[in-house]
Amino acid sequence: MKIAIIGTGRVGSSIAYALVLKQSCDHLVISGRSYEKARGDALDLQHTLAFCSRPMRIEACTNEQVTDADIIVITASVASEGQIFKSRLELGDKNIAMFRELIPLLAANNPNAMLIIVTNPVDVMTYTASKLSGFLANRVMGVGTLVDSARFRTSLSQDEHIHPHDLRTYILGEHGPNQFPILSSAEAGGELLCDTPRHRELFAQVIEAGFEVYRLKGYTNHAIATATCMVIEAVVFDEYHTMPLATRFDDWMGIQDNCFSIPVVVGRSGIMRHLHPEMNDDERQHMRTAAAAIKSTIVSLIPDLVG
Repeated sequence: MKIAIIGTGRVGSSIAYALVLKQSCDHLVISGRSYEKARGDALDLQHTLAFCSRPMRIEACTNEQVTDADIIVITASVASEGQIFKSRLELGDKNIAMFRELIPLLAANNPNAMLIIVTNPVDVMTYTASKLSGFLANRVMGVGTLVDSARFRTSLSQDEHIHPHDLRTYILGEHGPNQFPILSSAEAGGELLCDTPRHRELFAQVIEAGFEVYRLKGYTNHAIATATCMVIEAVVFDEYHTMPLATRFDDWMGIQDNCFSIPVVVGRSGIMRHLHPEMNDDERQHMRTAAAAIKSTIVSLIPDLVG
């Protein structure tokens, strides 16, 4: 399995390091704007192999030299470290311009690859990558609200004194302000978790959690890297794992031609199926409101690719 990481910032480097520790592939390629930085990461990770259980081929290259990869993880983004952003959408115009050059190149040189999009604003970027690559939508996945859902489960875990893995609840919609929790069916051990003011308070904290980390240390990397590895391993090991990911869809629960996080099943072929959770009236309204806001953003940023 050959995995390529496009982008040598903190997130890309963290994903590469996690993949080496997890021994998730036998061929890892690191690429980015700076070949020197990519080469430095590759050398550092080659030295790390001395502490791992089996060999792995690790190399650096330019974006043009990334070929025949099975999975391509795209973390490349305009520089943001040290800047103050109120919204991930502020990265949109410049990142879309970058994708217009990058995605057709990668698609042409890696026609059988899966694309995993980490670059923000991830919902718009996933839609953009899906359209520009010409790949089927199931082969282009955005990490989306997987991190938000994990943060929510962590907060609920501390409040309910139940391990996060044993909690079943999702945050869907945009990786941003237009996200919403499915609390009506949230459960642990078959027991429903009530939709309480406290749980709503925890959800409100989740929306701002990424910006809080960014405010405190200037970037986020550990959680998003681990989440991305979860998606990668679901493909590599054909796990049929259920998770919320950003995906472009023609129709999902009555919403047409949009791209945001919905519950999906992930395996060797990428997104194997969409799931359709039960929602109460309030959640359905949140879903429709979020869908309208996300579609409006997509239309405003990439009008030529819509439809």
